[in-house]
Formats: sequence, structure tokens, C-alpha cells
Amino acid sequence: MSKLPNTTTSIFSTMSQLAKENNAVNLSQGFPNFPVDKRLLQISKRLLTENIHQYTPMSGLPSLLEKIQRLTKKNYHRNIHANSELLITTGATQGIFTAINTFISKKDEVIILDPSYDSYEPSVLVAGGKPIRVSLHDDYSPDFNRIEAAITSKTKLIIINNPHNPTGKIWREKEFEALETILEKHSKILLLSDEVYEYISFTHPHISVNTRPKLINKAIIASSFGKSLHVTGWKVGYLIAPNQLMKEIKKVHQFLVFSVNSISQHVISEYLEIVDFSEVAKMYARKKTLFQNALKESRFQLLPSEGTYFQLANYSNITTKGDIEFAKYLTEKHKVAAIPISVFYKNATDKKMLRFCFAKTDETLIAAAEKLNRI
Repeated sequence: MSKLPNTTTSIFSTMSQLAKENNAVNLSQGFPNFPVDKRLLQISKRLLTENIHQYTPMSGLPSLLEKIQRLTKKNYHRNIHANSELLITTGATQGIFTAINTFISKKDEVIILDPSYDSYEPSVLVAGGKPIRVSLHDDYSPDFNRIEAAITSKTKLIIINNPHNPTGKIWREKEFEALETILEKHSKILLLSDEVYEYISFTHPHISVNTRPKLINKAIIASSFGKSLHVTGWKVGYLIAPNQLMKEIKKVHQFLVFSVNSISQHVISEYLEIVDFSEVAKMYARKKTLFQNALKESRFQLLPSEGTYFQLANYSNITTKGDIEFAKYLTEKHKVAAIPISVFYKNATDKKMLRFCFAKTDETLIAAAEKLNRI
């Protein structure tokens, strides 16, 4: 019997394959197509010949844990214990899967806010839990009336994603205050905060759960060096959680992964001494502006992108086609691949919206915009 009977090839793989078959500009999958920092490569080349090829400790390379500890203190003014409140993971997705499978058992309910990243629900299902999908407002801000109405005696976890994939929305102070009020009333519910785009914010500052004293004792926070350092293929992320939660997470992690790629950890640990994360947001802000300006003459209606490296675009001025159908048509006929937003909803809500990734070279973005402007 399958634990995921309804799971098929992901839309990301489908659209990338379609882009390849049609020689289309691929703005569908969310990863950069430009080179990583030369300094990172130089560190990699030097360390590759050193004796760093065996298992690291299960929690992670001590020097990397220490660097993350400092980074969290610098950016969020939170003091964490490197040995008991940190865990290096094989990407944020594995960290999220591990956290969910640590705390969710059969019949437990997990609230997921739609549109939502596609790894959350399968992780809950594999754990034997029940995903409860709750739609965001039309502007993609959280609807706390719906969230609270969805809470039952079986609710064990709420998952939030900020900055938000696929919409680029960033939570405001008042929204965290509303969440805190709900979780104070329902003290047994845990919070999983997916913050993999934490260093990519534009119009509003990213507010991390690391900065919320009322939440940190019940929160697991997922971060990604893949996203922050443009090395998605390295699959290195980390979790931050209070000791009483982290002890349980590590029990599952040690039998799922045990330890993460040693070379990547050593390289990132050294690179963290010189990288400036504020430059990440500046770089993506420039790319966002470039892409938006290049599409000013198009028939697409661009939504605000407050964070992440994604741009939502409404195409209702162009066609009445459903978003999956239009995304495939766009790839095949106009040679630009994007992701339809309905796939991020449990009920396949279709608002005639596509997601474009602007984590690409300037030449790629300009080439895509030229094709889109001709539609």
C-alpha cells in the first residue's frame, strides 16, 4: 500500500522537462542559473585536498554550528546553544520532513496555509497525520479567522512560510501578534516556521520567529544555505529549536541522515567568515526590478514581490485558459516556462496566476521578458 497514493511527478519537474523539450527559457524551477561566488569556489578547491572527508558529528560540524550561533545572535539578537538547539540538515526540506515526522503521529492534524510549498503535505501524510489546508486571504496574507476555526483537539502543528513561496508575501508585525494570541490559547500546538528565504526581502523587513519571545519555546525554524548562498545543489540547511524539541528531532535525524556532507559544511563554515548576507537581498532586488521593468509593456499584471526570488503574474487579460493549461501553452508556443499557482492549493484554486523565478542571469530575464511582451 502506498503512503502517497496521489503523488505523481512534481509540477517543477514537469515544467522543467517541458522547457527542455521546447528549448524554452526556464523560469519555473526556483534555483539560480548564475555562478556562485568565486571566493566560495576558491575555499572549496583548497579544502578539497584536506582531511575532511569522513563523518562529521551528527548535529553538524562544530565550527559551522558556532558560526550559525553567531549569525543568529547578529541578525536576530537571539542567543542559542550550538550543541543543544541547532541541527545541520540535508537541506531545509529534509529538516522539515524530520521535524514533522518527529512530532506528528497517526490522527494528529497539521494546519498548512494555502498556497503552500509542495513538501509539507507529503511529510505529514508519511507521518500518518492529517493535513488541514487553510487558504490565505486573496492578498496572500494569513486569515486568522480561518486558522482558528480549523483548530481542533487533534491539532498538533501549524506550518508557516515567511517570506512566502510561491507568492513572495512577507508577514507583518500585526500578523505575528495574531498568531501569538492564538497559540497562547492553544498552548500544546507547535509551530514550524519555514524561513529559507530569510535573507531575500525587499519592501518590508523579514520578521523571523527567532525574534518572537512568545513563540520560540514552541517553534522549529528551518533555514537554507542553498537559498542564501545560491548553492541549492549542496543541500545544506539547518533547524533551530529549543532543547526539549531538538532532543526529539535529533533522535529521528540520526537514523534518517545521521550526518550531512562533510565538505559542504567545512566550506560553508569558512565562507561565513567573509560573506555579507545583506548583499544577497540587494542583488535580488536589482534582478526583480530589472524583470519587472522589462515586463512593463506586457499584458501580464505583476503582483508585489516583497521577498523570495519569485514574481507572481496574473494573465487574465490574455486568456481564460486554466493556469496549468496556460503554463504549458506558454512553454510550448512562446518558449517561457513558469509554474501555475493552482498546484499549491489543495482544491486547485485557479486565480489565473503564474510564478516566475527571477534568480537568473540578466540575459535570461531579458530574453524571457522579450518573449512575454510579444504575447
